[in-house]
This record gives sequence, C-alpha cells and structure tokens, in this order.
Amino acid sequence: MKTQKRILLVEDEENFGSLLQNYLSLSKYEVDWVKDGAQGLSKYVNSSYDLCIFDVMMPNMDGFTLAEKIRGRGSKTPIIFLTARNMKEDMIRGYKAGADDYLNKPFDIEVLLLKLDVLFNRSHANNESIAANFSIGAYTFEVKTRMLSHPNANKKLSPKEGDLLSLLCQHLNDVLPREKALVEIWGEDNYFTTRSMDVYITKLRKYLSEDDNVRIENVHSSGYGLYARPITSEEFNENY
Repeated sequence: MKTQKRILLVEDEENFGSLLQNYLSLSKYEVDWVKDGAQGLSKYVNSSYDLCIFDVMMPNMDGFTLAEKIRGRGSKTPIIFLTARNMKEDMIRGYKAGADDYLNKPFDIEVLLLKLDVLFNRSHANNESIAANFSIGAYTFEVKTRMLSHPNANKKLSPKEGDLLSLLCQHLNDVLPREKALVEIWGEDNYFTTRSMDVYITKLRKYLSEDDNVRIENVHSSGYGLYARPITSEEFNENY
C-alpha cells in the first residue's frame, strides 16, 4: 500500500490556509496546518514530514527564519515558500535559507501540485543515491568524479562545472532557478556571478553538443532548463 506523503503547511491567513489544506488533502496528501512560525518549528521537531510549505510573512517567526532553523538541524526536507512579495532580495534570502522552490501569491493550485510531484521525485532520487550517475541522453555524468562520459568522448569537469551540471541534472526536464544556482554555487547573486554562470552554461552546452536530444535552454526571468530525451538501446546501437 502506498503511504501518503506528509506535508507541513505553515500559513497564518485563515481562509487561504484552510483552502490550501483542503486542496492538498483532496490530492491524497496528509497535511498538518499551523498558523505561525513558532508553531511550525515545534510541529516539525516533534513529527516527521516529507515536504514543507511556508508562508514568508508570519507572526512569532517568519518563514525565512523557520527554514533556517530547520536547515540548521541538518534537515534536507524540501521547502516551498509562498509569498505575496516578489522582490529579488526576498527570493535570494529564501534560497539562502534553504528553499527548494518559490511560489508568488496568487498562484494556480495545479502549478503547486506539479511542483510537489517534481520535488518528491527529486527527493526520492537523491535519497536513493546522492552521488549516482545521471543519464543525460547518450551521456552519463558521475557526480563524485565529475566525469561526463559519451561514446565519442569523456570530459573531466572542473568543480564549478560539476556543481552546476549536478544541479541541472537534479532539475532535469524542469527549471533550475537562477538565484538558487548562484546562491548554492557562487555564494551570492550579483552582476559578476551572473555573468560567470552564463560562461559556465556556455561551456556545458559545448560539452553536451554531441547529442542533439540534449539541450540547455534559457527560461526567461526564471533560470535554465536541462532537457534530455532518454536514448533507446536501438538508437544507441545505431549511432554509436
């Protein structure tokens, strides 16, 4: 029997919190809802959750502080922030606090459900093997050794190239938020680090150019997406 995923929802707005809890429950999730950050921390410490959804502006403890305290305990539980504010500085602080994703209010519940699916799948893959080989079309990428392998060539990536490709692989066929990559790899988001990441993206595109089914796309105002179609054994034998 498939176990329900457990979600901790921390949202101080009564009507919105109740509505969101009901939607998620109807979507077969088990949801605990509390109304401020201090209650959220207590609930998290004394229970077990597969994912957290935090409002940012809350009484007693804001969502950023709550996330920082949870990450300070060594937790890798996925966190989604909900906020009515869309300032770049808030997004950067959110990713520094440990956010896996961000949603600006108001939002489409279907978008949230899709994001939940992506995060649960990603978390499952990471739990199985954090340093596993990633398959990217005809390529394989070994995170631990930073070796990108293709039937026609092998390439040992630099540490930053490896970190960036690993993040892109964790978001395969999805969008890697620019701010998340900059904060996790470069430590800050500014003009110079953004230009540096663009250079590394160009390098990775070149390394992945042997397979026409693999591409890294700019996603306007969001970040980058690594998209790859799995290669069949017949295609592999025919081409390589």
